[in-house]
Amino acid sequence: MSQVLKLETVQDKIIDVRREKVILDSDVAMLYGVETREINQAVKNNPEKFPVNYIFELTKNEWNGLKSKFLTSIKGGKVKLPTAFTEKGLYMLATIIKSPKAVQTTLDIIETYAKIRDLSMSISRLPAADKAEQKTIMEKTANVLGDILDGALETTGSETTLELNLAVIKVKHTVKKGRK
Repeated sequence: MSQVLKLETVQDKIIDVRREKVILDSDVAMLYGVETREINQAVKNNPEKFPVNYIFELTKNEWNGLKSKFLTSIKGGKVKLPTAFTEKGLYMLATIIKSPKAVQTTLDIIETYAKIRDLSMSISRLPAADKAEQKTIMEKTANVLGDILDGALETTGSETTLELNLAVIKVKHTVKKGRK
């Protein structure tokens, strides 16, 4: 399956708002190759598909906070406050917008959310794992990170070292990547 979008492109659009990983309507539109108004119109025409936990409108404070953090990537001249799509909201949007690019984009977005979830789960398990399991977790984490950063590279080898420095444990895992 060839990807329309690199994972890093999608990942850069996923932000945390209200303890949810979301993509703003303007970024969804950019990923789908349509105007933001088309995304918002699809939501407006199908309100039953977008309950509260699927999408939400940002508050003025949330929007101002995001604009100050991401000044270069978020446009400041919006009249309407942005809508944030959760992963579930993006699935529902996919049932409405059906162009070939939209289908591939939806698959890429779903893959990115899954990889981020895998990465979070692996990292959270790391402190409680024994040494052998830590190595396995680090290898899996490195592969997920490698996919996110550059899916065109394949793993050619890896190396794990564990350094103990009194009260601090340092874990270093190196993944060697090369062109396919």
